[in-house]
Amino acid sequence: MKAARLLTVIVALVPTVAPLPAQPRADHVVLVSVDGLRPDFYLPGSTWPATNMQQMARDGAHAEGVRGVFPTVTYPSHTTIVTGALPARHGVYYNRPFEPEGQTGEWYWFESSIQVDTLWDAVRAAGKQTAAISWPVTVGAPIDRFVPETYSLDPNSDRLAPMREGTTPGLWQELEREATGRLSLRNYGSAYLTRDDTTGAMAAYVLETHRPALIALHLITTDSAQHAHGRESDRARRAVAAADRAIGAVRDAADRADILERTAFVVTGDHGFVDLHTQLMPNVWLAEAGLHGTEPDRGEWRATFHPTGGATFLHLRDEADAEALNAVRDILADLPETVRRLFRVVERDALDQAGAAPEARLALAGNLGVSFGSDASGEAIRPTDGGAHGHFPTDFPEILTGFVGWGSGFEAGRTVHRMELTDIADLVAMLLDVDFESPDGAPPLGVLTR
Repeated sequence: MKAARLLTVIVALVPTVAPLPAQPRADHVVLVSVDGLRPDFYLPGSTWPATNMQQMARDGAHAEGVRGVFPTVTYPSHTTIVTGALPARHGVYYNRPFEPEGQTGEWYWFESSIQVDTLWDAVRAAGKQTAAISWPVTVGAPIDRFVPETYSLDPNSDRLAPMREGTTPGLWQELEREATGRLSLRNYGSAYLTRDDTTGAMAAYVLETHRPALIALHLITTDSAQHAHGRESDRARRAVAAADRAIGAVRDAADRADILERTAFVVTGDHGFVDLHTQLMPNVWLAEAGLHGTEPDRGEWRATFHPTGGATFLHLRDEADAEALNAVRDILADLPETVRRLFRVVERDALDQAGAAPEARLALAGNLGVSFGSDASGEAIRPTDGGAHGHFPTDFPEILTGFVGWGSGFEAGRTVHRMELTDIADLVAMLLDVDFESPDGAPPLGVLTR
């Protein structure tokens, strides 16, 4: 008994030591979107010129395919990547918002369109720095250092002026002085592969110099190359090489800054790509039925299809116009079988399940090789070529995008058969150990260190 009491006294006299706070898996996360990323760019046996992506996939974690959101287009997808939410929840439904009085060409450029919390919010709330280069829907975003993706709609103006004006004050000039030289459409226009090299140089400089906890960059020339030339072309291969160089440049910057061992790379995309043979103009059918005008502002319209590449969404001028909705359904049902086999109808209950555009009454999803346009006159069915996306994310494997995780916090040699695009935000938050839980994601925890 005396020994027991003595032990109790000794234990009581030992000061209590609070446990050390858990270390985040990574101090820095580089979130890379390769627009139009396909898993075959990095999967074992790939012949694409993507040495960095392939080595990261081999030595880190990767997915055999990532299912996107509907429609599988850039702006809804990128908003999902940083929110973990489906479009109906986060508020960015298409690349271009539907404008009832006619499309002006505006895109969802402004961060104010996002209706849920983002990774930018969570990382800043944790007292950490954020950065983004050419990430969609970031004009006015709460990001410490960023260059937004936006441009002037006037072809006779300085098309980069809105981008320059929307950049964090002083950062554009700092980048021109220290990283890129003078920025212009020659080295930062979407028509040239130098766009991705320049984005890589910008991100590399910001990471090395300012060392944000989260930096996101959007590489776009893989998208434009596949749109123009399809899935397989020399141009597409050169674009993949440019995106891979940009990733390598940022990796080298982390090495120079002596932070590589505590940096995680998350490489993902927004959609895959489909080679095209046919384009449909369903507004021609509506115009022939008197539901749509042929003027640029749609004229006296009651129903219209809003195209997003491989899908198109039906909007009604009056949401309660059941007669117009039924007339559209009858038009579609009466088409010849040779036309109906080019697409499928996605009704509102399926749109709800997919978390898509809440104001659309139904959508048409193109079958493999089929895309949609907005014309209300001319031929309704037209031959085409090149590539597209926007199709329903589970309809065929060509539309899947990808995921590679490498560096601090990732288990080596892990492969996931399928992921969802909604899973990415949670992975980033867990790597940085910030307080964030996506509304629609369920990340594969086995790819992360414990």
